[in-house]
Amino acid sequence: MSTTSLARTTPAISLETAADVAQREALLDLAFGRAARLAKTSERLREGRKPAEGLAFASHGPDGRVVATLRLWHVTAGPGRPALLLGPLAVHPWFRDRGLGGALMNTAICEATRLGHGAILLVGDAPYYARFGFAPALTEGLWLPGAFDRSRFLGLELVPSALAGARGLVSPTGAPVELPSLGELVAQGGTGELRRTA
Repeated sequence: MSTTSLARTTPAISLETAADVAQREALLDLAFGRAARLAKTSERLREGRKPAEGLAFASHGPDGRVVATLRLWHVTAGPGRPALLLGPLAVHPWFRDRGLGGALMNTAICEATRLGHGAILLVGDAPYYARFGFAPALTEGLWLPGAFDRSRFLGLELVPSALAGARGLVSPTGAPVELPSLGELVAQGGTGELRRTA
């Protein structure tokens, strides 16, 4: 199949599976560059954590490969205020400009609302995310664990006033990724690879 016909196909969105993870990592490397994406401040809130249950999405091309990805992560928007962190959102170059990024965003927002979450935070391009209701005014009292551009730190309330008066450091609260024990690594002859997640 040619790249032109692939680009015209709009893949369906589904929940991410364990089989998607390696392809997702490769897509994120393609979209952002591995070193650059792992250096981002928002990565400090994701590393070593699992994404929120039922809120990790993928789209597959006609050949079955992952062509788009989006995850949401559990965080606090200051002390004692649960929220979600969105990102990263990535779409393979062949599938851009087909509405897939917007479809992923709408799916994530609808599912997070359905599951009872109150707010979503992200770091990204304000003009793009404004169309989904994200605004920098909702994060004025919050900060991230590292350098970030205040104008790109955005919030969305899924429940009215969910971020009203939110103040403090955004911190990760998601379940930790299970790492192999030292005994398991030794049994593998030291060949086990510990992977960072994005």
